Amino acid sequence: MSPILIQTIQFFLSLSLLIVLHELGHFIPAKIFKTRVEKFYLFFDVKFSLFKKKIGETVYGIGWLPLGGYVKISGMIDESMDTEQMKEEPKPWEFRSKPAWQRLIIMLGGVTVNFVLAVMIFIGLVFTYGEQYIAADSLKDGIWVTDKSLGDELGIQTGDKILSIDGAEIESLSEIIPGFALGNRFTVERNGKVFEKEIPVDVIETFSKDGDKDKIRSLVTFRIPFIINKLPENSPNKDSGLKQGDFVVQMDGQSVEYKDQALPILEANKGGTIPVVVERDGKPINLDLKVSNEGALGVGLGMTPQEYKEAGYLELKILKYSFMGSIPAGWNKGVRTLSDYIKGMKKIFNPDTGAYKEVGGFAAIGGMFPDTWDWSRFWSTTAFISIILAFMNILPIPALDGGHVMFLLYEMITGRKPSDKFLEYAQMIGFFLLIALLLFANGNDLYKWLFK
Repeated sequence: MSPILIQTIQFFLSLSLLIVLHELGHFIPAKIFKTRVEKFYLFFDVKFSLFKKKIGETVYGIGWLPLGGYVKISGMIDESMDTEQMKEEPKPWEFRSKPAWQRLIIMLGGVTVNFVLAVMIFIGLVFTYGEQYIAADSLKDGIWVTDKSLGDELGIQTGDKILSIDGAEIESLSEIIPGFALGNRFTVERNGKVFEKEIPVDVIETFSKDGDKDKIRSLVTFRIPFIINKLPENSPNKDSGLKQGDFVVQMDGQSVEYKDQALPILEANKGGTIPVVVERDGKPINLDLKVSNEGALGVGLGMTPQEYKEAGYLELKILKYSFMGSIPAGWNKGVRTLSDYIKGMKKIFNPDTGAYKEVGGFAAIGGMFPDTWDWSRFWSTTAFISIILAFMNILPIPALDGGHVMFLLYEMITGRKPSDKFLEYAQMIGFFLLIALLLFANGNDLYKWLFK
């Protein structure tokens, strides 16, 4: 099965699940408050449906336009723009006949379900898989910035110890890049000195210009000691006397401890032979090693997590949770994810960041899923999208749940209900705003596909 097809299947599976559960969030309280629901649809049924069946007073169906879904509640101005119904006298089972507090609960049901669903998924993930990460404060000699020019743009360099971002302590190595994308200032320890630096305001645009997401994700990693882990049969140095476990301490007369120190030496000696000193059983051994035309020795490097820890290079923390322990851990992850997303939205609305160029549509969302079947990543991506749906739907934009909530709160505070005509016009304006946002986001996807 092709990677694109796998991503597409995951995208529609996730989207369908999230839409159905979101609409259930409206449907269930509507039924509890004896409000008639005329339709319950996955996707939109413009002109025709792929499937529909009436059960009781509600038509359940699947539309052909996969831009979302909806429940049509009697006596409510919504996506259907059924204004004829609103001209009639209010019926007891209609939305407009219910007390404001009941209508508020019905409208908040969808976003509540989305957030609760995300938390439940996070609970399940931490309970099933636990969490593991490289402790940032355990890095013996700081980080390795794998792309120097990109690191210079961000103001970081190999050997730095990133202590905090916007005052929040960095616990995991993997927090650094997302933290830079969302943050404003960071505290760094460099050459024994601790100081604060500004994160470039256009950091998201800087990441975007590079275009290689894998390269960005691996920009900051741990420094790899030059300890021989593997000597393949096709290595040019198979018969050089090099052995597994050798620790390279010198290359071409220069002291070496890490791979990042060795790379420029190897680059300068492509296709040649260099003198190397390795440490074996506490003793120095001199060897002459061949450097390939690609600037490599043809060896594998690395240690086990326990060996890294024993040697004092880093610590891989592995957290396992009981079911009860996974509940607060999942909740905290949900709140943190929502908080980070809000920070990202603030960046988007600041033109100086260039973050608006990264707003994506369906292709961008589909690209978030792995191109192989990985249930852990599928569920974590689904939880993240559920958080996005919760936040976007609660925005005070007419035609979204948040728009209805805004008008209901106005009614509850002032005691005055906006007229049906006003709500109709507001719904139309909100609809056109959403169409414009949809065109912009998917236009961004198309632009990137054509020109990047």
